[in-house]
Amino acid sequence: MSQTMKPKNPDQGRHSAAWGKRLSILLLLLVAEAAFAQVWKTSPKLVGKFAPDLAPIAARANHGAAADETVKVIVQYKQVPQAAEEGRVQRLGAHLNHRLHMVKAIALTIPVNALPALEADPEVLSVSVDHPTKALDDITDVATGMPSAWAAGYNGAGIGVAVIDSGINDSHPDLWNSSGTTSRVVYHQDFTGTPTSNSSGANWDLYGHGTHVAGIVGGNGYLSNGAYVGVAPAVNLVDLRVLNSSGSGSDSITIAAIQEAIALQSTYNIRVINLSLGRGIFVSYTQDPLCQAVEAAWQAGIVVVVAAGNYGRVSVNSSNGYGTVTAPGNDPFAITVGAMKSNGSSLLSAETLASYSSKGLTTYDHVVKPDIVAPGNQIVSLAASGATLEAEYPAELVTGTDGNSDYFTLSGTSMATPVVSGAVALLLQQNSALTPDQIKALLMSSAGKVFPTSSVAVVPDLNATFTSFYDTFSVGAGLLDMQNALVSTALAPANVGAALSPSVVYNPATKTVSLVQGNGTVAPGSVVWGTSVVWGTSVVWGNNIVGTSVVWGTAVPWNDALLSSFSVVWGSSTGTGPQASSVIWGSAVLNTDGAFSVAGDDEQ
Repeated sequence: MSQTMKPKNPDQGRHSAAWGKRLSILLLLLVAEAAFAQVWKTSPKLVGKFAPDLAPIAARANHGAAADETVKVIVQYKQVPQAAEEGRVQRLGAHLNHRLHMVKAIALTIPVNALPALEADPEVLSVSVDHPTKALDDITDVATGMPSAWAAGYNGAGIGVAVIDSGINDSHPDLWNSSGTTSRVVYHQDFTGTPTSNSSGANWDLYGHGTHVAGIVGGNGYLSNGAYVGVAPAVNLVDLRVLNSSGSGSDSITIAAIQEAIALQSTYNIRVINLSLGRGIFVSYTQDPLCQAVEAAWQAGIVVVVAAGNYGRVSVNSSNGYGTVTAPGNDPFAITVGAMKSNGSSLLSAETLASYSSKGLTTYDHVVKPDIVAPGNQIVSLAASGATLEAEYPAELVTGTDGNSDYFTLSGTSMATPVVSGAVALLLQQNSALTPDQIKALLMSSAGKVFPTSSVAVVPDLNATFTSFYDTFSVGAGLLDMQNALVSTALAPANVGAALSPSVVYNPATKTVSLVQGNGTVAPGSVVWGTSVVWGTSVVWGNNIVGTSVVWGTAVPWNDALLSSFSVVWGSSTGTGPQASSVIWGSAVLNTDGAFSVAGDDEQ
């Protein structure tokens, strides 16, 4: 019986530098935002019409901004902007980058000195920074129950998965159909405006991340005699390229790609979007255009699966890695995925939490995330010949049956995410009528919930150990279990409501936590695991965080490390305000020297 995305041989050398440098790039990206940290600490709400991190830039318009200084922004309007609105901003000296009608917005590069005039436009609702995004660079095996799905005849055939990433090298034979005549990458579109090929032979994926992700979703193991098989090896892949050759992108092009996935939904039966990328959280998900785009896709009937982030080792003021989930994984609609490691075993009981996997609560909104965890450490998947990652880290290349370097090893929540995306494709092949909310509820209720109280990861490069606890904010509803999901009869009725991840309220006096179901648009009684007949009366949490719901199980521990982190995660002694809840994305982290960036593949 073949394993899904087998780990590389444990006798092979470990290459922590490859992982560390990749995550260092992501941390350095956040350093560029450090100047706005004080604004984040004071309020997550709009300053006038400006997002908090844009407000200090706009303030320079009247004093200190150079005449040629520009900023990339996303402008949201009360209605979908038309030619008149575009004309007004162009007369202000703005360059139109993208039309984002899905979120009633346009993306611009605009002179800083023109920001006050933009704010004065009565049709403008809000203005946000067009933030840069990065890939969030992780082993799937029989512990997730995939062989049961294959034995039952499910392989993802007929389901379309949109991979919004750095592109997909469609020439890799593992992405061909069963007869080896046609690529299952059925569509390409570039949103970066950068070259899609180079002199080293890279095609479409010049960074090497998207092809790896695509292989986890749907590689068929052709060049490995079935050793490295994706979760849904017959699935069709839609390539929407938003990360360039260095793995960089932005909010606006990611939103544009999500918008295109919705437009192509019926053409390619796109039922799943995979987002193995993210960035820091700068504002509530209710005000974030990237999160709004995710919600639009969800409402259109597409399951959106997002990486949680790789900041679980970041501990600011004893936060112990809590509060580090990235956007858009903070959105309560999305299925947000954390990373586990197999420790060289196919047994579910051997899986332990990857210490770098980001943990909830989410910044500002205090949403319970991640929703689920999946294997994500030292995954061997498809290499993109000639791409940046493969060139920079040749020691991570793995030889195929043809003697070439056809595979590549990566670690991160990026790699755990497509495991879940592939699982969603299998469930939809089994029952195409399932809604995104039903899928989310099914995966969470059927997830494995037997964990140790804690585990310790040894990181030699840091001369440090990290203790992981298995509470709801670390492992969500549990470990993906496809065997359970396929046979589960606990299916929420399609008309019950949304499967929103709940937010929580903490009482520091009694050290208790209460769930808050729903949000401003979804009533608590319309939440699948709220008051519905399927899930009963929700999770009952007290001092020990004991959950009685089938979603979270009956033994989810509440630990001292989480209790001690609340003053940081919640940002006030009373736990009622957002004043410092963004400390994780503030200067305390951003001004570090990258010591937290060494990660997953050197754990022992």
